[in-house]
Amino acid sequence: MKRTLQHLIVAAGSRIRGVDIPVCRDPCRRPNQSGDSALLRSVRTGALAGALPAAVLLSCSPAFAQTEQEVRADGEREEITVTGVRQSYRGNFALREIPQSIAMIDEQLLQEQNITRLTDALDLNASVARQNTLGGLWDAFAIRGFAGDENLPSGYLVNGFNAGRGFSGQRDVAGIERIEILKGPAAALLGRGEPGGTINLVTKQAQLGRSFGSAALQYGSFDRVRAEGDANIALTGGVTARLIGYVEDGDTFRDTIRQKRWGLLPSFGFALGANTRVTYDFEWTRVETPFDRGIVVLGGNFDTVPRSRFLGEPGDGDTVARATGHQLRLQHDFNDRWSLSIGASRRDTLLTGFSSDAELTASRQKLFVDGRSLSRQRRSRRYDAGQTVVRAEISGDFETGPLRHRVIVGADHDRFVYDQLFTRVRPPLVSSAPSDRAGYVIDLLNPVYGRFPLPTPTVNTDRRDLQQASGAYVQDQISVTDRLQIRVGGRYDHLLLRTDNDLTRMTSRRARGRFSPQAGIVYRLSDPLSLYASYGEGYRANVGTDAAGLIFEPETTRSMEAGIKLAAFGGRLNGTIAVFEMNKRNVLASDTNNPGFSVAIGKARSRGVEVDLNGKLPGGFDLLLSYAYVDAEARSNVLDANFSFQVHPGDRLINIPDHTLNLQLARDVTIAGRKARFGGGVQYVGERSGETGTRFTLPAHTLARAFGEVELTDRVQLFGTVSNLFDVHWYANSYSPLWVQPGAPRTATIGLRATF
Repeated sequence: MKRTLQHLIVAAGSRIRGVDIPVCRDPCRRPNQSGDSALLRSVRTGALAGALPAAVLLSCSPAFAQTEQEVRADGEREEITVTGVRQSYRGNFALREIPQSIAMIDEQLLQEQNITRLTDALDLNASVARQNTLGGLWDAFAIRGFAGDENLPSGYLVNGFNAGRGFSGQRDVAGIERIEILKGPAAALLGRGEPGGTINLVTKQAQLGRSFGSAALQYGSFDRVRAEGDANIALTGGVTARLIGYVEDGDTFRDTIRQKRWGLLPSFGFALGANTRVTYDFEWTRVETPFDRGIVVLGGNFDTVPRSRFLGEPGDGDTVARATGHQLRLQHDFNDRWSLSIGASRRDTLLTGFSSDAELTASRQKLFVDGRSLSRQRRSRRYDAGQTVVRAEISGDFETGPLRHRVIVGADHDRFVYDQLFTRVRPPLVSSAPSDRAGYVIDLLNPVYGRFPLPTPTVNTDRRDLQQASGAYVQDQISVTDRLQIRVGGRYDHLLLRTDNDLTRMTSRRARGRFSPQAGIVYRLSDPLSLYASYGEGYRANVGTDAAGLIFEPETTRSMEAGIKLAAFGGRLNGTIAVFEMNKRNVLASDTNNPGFSVAIGKARSRGVEVDLNGKLPGGFDLLLSYAYVDAEARSNVLDANFSFQVHPGDRLINIPDHTLNLQLARDVTIAGRKARFGGGVQYVGERSGETGTRFTLPAHTLARAFGEVELTDRVQLFGTVSNLFDVHWYANSYSPLWVQPGAPRTATIGLRATF
């Protein structure tokens, strides 16, 4: 008899023979000290021998327990085919064993709310806050209050590989199986990154030996049309292709702004014998949209202009973001305890285009004279980036006397090259009484596009940055007793940073070695409750050079976290309550002795409380609750690196709300004998600083949403969503009062989805 355990893959909290399993739903009994459960022992003599890592049975669902009974009662050996791939950095651990807060956003959640952008998906977790998105052309977010360099996109992982630092436009969620928000100190394994946490995107992989698929077509507000498809095709017994693609076109709520997006994201799986799997993933995407800095807020009046008003120039045309990526991964299981993963990734991105942006320097801005004439810069960008990552990891399970060890040992090499050609022309000083043409002015109250010839910008930055790191890491999680586990580990990296400045004809270089330790403890109070605590150190390279042409020292961080993990009522309610504190040094600040340059002398701190809960309530309602209180502030007297505003200890960090809440309820029902699901949610985001070093503040907002889907036939669904249900005026992020990104008004979508 041959079966595929796909239903088990989505139910348990670890991995089955290389399958990456997203969530732990339900506790079951703990295995004995050697890691063997009754199920594991019962199948070792059959076709499952060597297939099930012991840790998958540390925490499992009723579906898994039912399968255990079926295998025992059946009397004959089953051949079970596993179709997925294991994940880097994780090891064989149930979520409740990890001394870290981890939140999951799975495919079902993305699909039922019709979320198509990574930025919108991350709104579902309160610990993540939106940041400056370069006119809507990159993903930028802060986790637990720390965002990194606001002049670069936020980094994230794809299947455990660094992949988010390029310029590929805002990430589409097509092809994503789930989004993992790995909070807290993790640099000892992950290396470079922010201390607040890391986003890891787990993509949809080719599933061996199966053929299935889905397709969807939708129409939404502002004449937005989107089509996407996903087909898993078993070509032979050991070769499977999964073909994923999407295309989207339509207007937006912003005047004259239209967006086009498409992507191809195929995955190919190859079985090289019973214990070896090779996976190749390809990425080819494109985004075309005008560069849009948002609206102007004058004197604190958020009604200075309508939220739809575009203050750039349609004549600039589209800014285009392109990405081409490759991932090749091999996993081999030596036996049921030891496995090897080897992989390589290459991703090339290119962003090009012109824009007309509000001038931010007060002495050049006519708006501050007459209240309606907005002086603008004209800019062009060619940001060309390439990232190569090679990594290998071995994980295993062994005992030394009464102690059980689960170890991860690995090494990686990461090379990121960033070519930046940036040109600009600025308006003259207002004191010189320039003409409107010289100031490239647009009237806020009565904009006339194309009023003046487009100015020709000159080169402002022509630079090539190299960041290269080679590292090795080790982690050992020791089961001291049935209740107590201790995690220790560390990572050593050798960093090479180099900047070639073609304007100054200067080359700068800096090499450093750094060790990042980590430690954690998990104590199981009872089956429903576990306590944990962790400590970690990390770093992130600062891009650029100081007045002397020397590359900045990297930011360094120290992080602490403690919390409670809950798996109650037979696994129907799961969650984490955590407290944390993080401190950062070497934040960039203005050089008071050399205007226009920066120095790495700033300090910052973030601390707070988080609550993440999900599960099923009485009455059949599914609950998702995420709340975060974050106190993120500067801890030194410096001038901010962009406008030289004075920053004092205690000043809030930009775009970080004190309080954030996301609450959602959904329920399955039956209508005329057909399955249906309806739900709604609310998101609250508190006040935030809208500009570093000033009192400009973005107001709080509360957004409501509704969603539903109805089964028309066994294979066809009708779905619909409404976001910002009450048409609230809200603001997603800000860089200054002259660059404020308004949020979308009420937006509705309806579509059809078919499976086969």
